[in-house]
Amino acid sequence: MIVVDSNVVAYCWINGPLTDTAQRVRLRDPEWHVPQLWRSEMRSILAGYLRDGTLGLRQVAEVMAGAEAAFAGREHLVPSEGVFRVVERTKLAAYDAEFVALADALDVPLVTADRQILKAFPERARTMESFVSR
Repeated sequence: MIVVDSNVVAYCWINGPLTDTAQRVRLRDPEWHVPQLWRSEMRSILAGYLRDGTLGLRQVAEVMAGAEAAFAGREHLVPSEGVFRVVERTKLAAYDAEFVALADALDVPLVTADRQILKAFPERARTMESFVSR
């Protein structure tokens, strides 16, 4: 079991240069958990692809539906106290702190591409590459 941030989710479900790496993370550990916030962040990412014409409406809807189905039963409401504990120790935004707080609560690794998180939580956070190579 691992927590993944929204960028890792996007890399896995939207074809691009990091898709192969994200899918290898999923093969290594398919039990991905996320805070409920991931939905809004993923919608925002997909909205950018829709606006620039990279993906059409049907495609973004299919990507979102696939990701939502994969996370059924693995989405968590993260207690505010845990988020604020992370924020107090770092300069992370609250939405980034949700992923760290969830990984802490579940006592599992957080796989992320966020450099601030990786730097602030080297004991908890891992890059996709380092997670796959362990």
